[in-house]
Amino acid sequence: MSEIKIKLTELSHGGGCGCKIAPALLQKILGDIKEKLPYPDLLVGLDTCDDAAVYRLNDSQAIIATTDFFMPIVDDPFDFGRIAATNALSDVYAMGGTPIMALAIVGMPINKLPIAAIRAILQGGESVCRTAGIPLAGGHSIDSPEPIYGLVAIGIVHPDRLKKNSAAISGDVLILGKGLGVGILAAALKKGALSTAGYAQLIANTTQLNTVGTTLSTINAVHALTDVTGFGLLGHLLEMCRGANLTGELIFKNIPVLSEALPLAEQGYGPGAIERNMESYGCDVQFSAELTDWQRRLLADAQTSGGLLVSVAPEGVDEVLRCFHAAGFEQATVIGEMKPGNARVVVN
Repeated sequence: MSEIKIKLTELSHGGGCGCKIAPALLQKILGDIKEKLPYPDLLVGLDTCDDAAVYRLNDSQAIIATTDFFMPIVDDPFDFGRIAATNALSDVYAMGGTPIMALAIVGMPINKLPIAAIRAILQGGESVCRTAGIPLAGGHSIDSPEPIYGLVAIGIVHPDRLKKNSAAISGDVLILGKGLGVGILAAALKKGALSTAGYAQLIANTTQLNTVGTTLSTINAVHALTDVTGFGLLGHLLEMCRGANLTGELIFKNIPVLSEALPLAEQGYGPGAIERNMESYGCDVQFSAELTDWQRRLLADAQTSGGLLVSVAPEGVDEVLRCFHAAGFEQATVIGEMKPGNARVVVN
């Protein structure tokens, strides 16, 4: 954490992936733009709501392109930069790819933020790119009313190893790589209710690069892959279900939760994005009557730099879990399965 004394979250109306436009409204905005585009080498476009665009260069190489940026989720400038960069690179890993380069997206209220704070944000992002082994090769900046930071992330993948979010198969097992609760921790931070341990857990979780996605792309039993961010676990699983026209069944007691977030969730903490998410896709989610309100809200909590969600054939489960655990994702675990049926999510 840097020594610059400024509360970034007081300069923005939202933070992290909780800034995302609600899923239902986004669908209306995109409209017909989401129709499949007539470019045979465009392997992934807008039509499946996937994590990044993918364009085939040749038989052995495809380029991955994505962009992600948001307003501060924490007050510390360096930590904000780290979180935003980690979150942006996650979309490359979620396609099974390897990042090769990034560009910075910078919007700052230059009349409100000291130069040292802006520099610290950029340094935080650069430190993550260095950890990922890629250059932060340029970018673009503007003077904006609220602080905004993120990356354009460019990656590469073999076309045969590309992992879409729409290729799940009935009978697949669902595995989640990180615990839920980032939005809850961030909401508590903004209200001054987050402990030192809670902040440490928030930073550790949101700055852990999902590099394991590159390894998962080599496993044939892995059929579909995505990362859980602003739409919550329910929203991103529902995108997976719609792409494959299957029902995703979750077992609530198996879903990992960040330990510091659990008591806060029970107390009702959470970002406004939870309500927006539930209003957008709640009609396609069936909850067990035994689940409480806070448990339902937790599943719609907007994650920032959340975990990878994997749809894998039963015979590949042990290998996927070994990959996660070897890479330091201690909470990675089986949370459900994909079944025949209408595109919806069932939570037991």
